[in-house]
Amino acid sequence: MDHGTQRAKAEAFRVMHDRSRILVLPNAWDAMSARVIEEAGARAIATTSAGVAFSVGYPDGEAMPRDEMIAAIARIARVVTVPVSADIESGFAHDTRELAETIRRVIDAGAVGINLEDQVHDGSHSLYDLDTAVDRVRVAREAADSTGVPLVINARTDVYLLGIGEPDTRFEHAIRRANAYRNAGADCLFLPAVARRADIERIVPALEGPLNLLAFPGIPTISELERLGVARLSVGTRLTLNAMSGLKKTVGDLLGTGTYESMLAGDITFADANRLLVSRKS
Repeated sequence: MDHGTQRAKAEAFRVMHDRSRILVLPNAWDAMSARVIEEAGARAIATTSAGVAFSVGYPDGEAMPRDEMIAAIARIARVVTVPVSADIESGFAHDTRELAETIRRVIDAGAVGINLEDQVHDGSHSLYDLDTAVDRVRVAREAADSTGVPLVINARTDVYLLGIGEPDTRFEHAIRRANAYRNAGADCLFLPAVARRADIERIVPALEGPLNLLAFPGIPTISELERLGVARLSVGTRLTLNAMSGLKKTVGDLLGTGTYESMLAGDITFADANRLLVSRKS
């Protein structure tokens, strides 16, 4: 993809966060899932770090090699025309130099947005200290700007997801972090595990940027989220898990009862699948 096209996609993607209409981002895990999502009418597509990792044989949590993560992003970006935002977890980086390299490589792969989280992937279930986390967002912004592509940075704080601190302290902690990331160059602010209406009503006006939520048990409907001022909704690994659940049932029927009905009942035919990709060859 030439940089002129990529810049235009990034600019279009940024406009989708203006809160005039909630941006629903289904999460793809490979090229075919991305094409199915695009064909269904998605305005943009996000990758799912867990789904991508599962598809190449690794658990989630930066366990897969960075090269494989970037290769998966490149395959997805190659086959779709809508903007692609890449979930790069905490950047697959031990320091800011490595983080900057990840950002440049993700842009080279064709992405126009990223998720960048503040969780430390070392098994400690902890967050980077605030100064370090802010610096990482700033470095990501500078690395992206150096390429000439106005990457949309969705800065994620896992205060709620990891249950950091006592429950009554999480609101102020998450808001402090999210607004600091916004001031460091983030375009959107992601608070996964927030699902209660009362919490959303409190968070939206406290943030200095658009809010991204994750589809979670108990979360309001999309139309309600839009009325509450939520700018963006992701579904994370839910689509991947649903696909795997369907596969498990079908194979169970095939091997257990010897029946074919669930296997033959799919809406997508071989011809449909071939059509989705035949014109997207590199």
